[in-house]
Amino acid sequence: MRRILLVSGLIGLLFGISNVHAAGPSGHIEDISFSYEGPFGTFEPEQLQRGLVVYQEVCAACHGLKYVPFRTLGDKGGLDLTEAAVKTFARNFEIYDEELEDFRSALPTDNFPANDTVGAPDLSLITKARSGFHGPEGTGLAQLFKGIGGPEYVYSLLTGYTGKEKEESGNLLYENTAFSGGYINMAPPLVDDLIEFADGTPSTVEGMAEDVTAFLVWAAEPKMMARKQMGFVSVSLLILLSILLYLTNKKIWAPIKHRTRAED
Repeated sequence: MRRILLVSGLIGLLFGISNVHAAGPSGHIEDISFSYEGPFGTFEPEQLQRGLVVYQEVCAACHGLKYVPFRTLGDKGGLDLTEAAVKTFARNFEIYDEELEDFRSALPTDNFPANDTVGAPDLSLITKARSGFHGPEGTGLAQLFKGIGGPEYVYSLLTGYTGKEKEESGNLLYENTAFSGGYINMAPPLVDDLIEFADGTPSTVEGMAEDVTAFLVWAAEPKMMARKQMGFVSVSLLILLSILLYLTNKKIWAPIKHRTRAED
């Protein structure tokens, strides 16, 4: 009975932990259900393409993507752009070529340029570098059930501005419910109707935040869909192999079992 009660209490504790929002070091983090989550989740090309537009028109002014090659924009399972579209998009950027000792138009084989103008962090791996779920009390058990929470942190940061401002040491700070300390020196980057998307999707703050977050998740792990597919195939083969080994084992040992029973 003691063991049953102990196990029941442990299960209840773990389920309670799984529902904890990160309200500690990173502030309030919303738990968003993205399309790519789970073993069978996939990226939505249209959402990633809108996220690319948000990045280009809003984020690129201060943040770079120096670890992301242009050619990956055409990968299946991601943005799925045509080869011509990738070449056209890359030509919008200038890359410094050390062999030419001059700038030239970017090629699909080049990476997005770095942006160090204002000292803002590069966004190539931002969803891997940030964490949103910590609790309770810094144990990290919430991460076991909800993941690290990097995408949720980015989304919550973009949508967490309250409109309040304060000046500190000559700097204007903006209140943000997701940021550690409550105030951040980055002004609210998103406002409603900021962008006119080609597919007619309304450009709300929440919608744009979710789109650009999904794009940054893809940027950090562009081969996620291929990895999931490989994992599914591997697990399926292991299950099939286990069944074959079980049946083989039964067939090999069946005569010996029958002989032993007959002798008894």
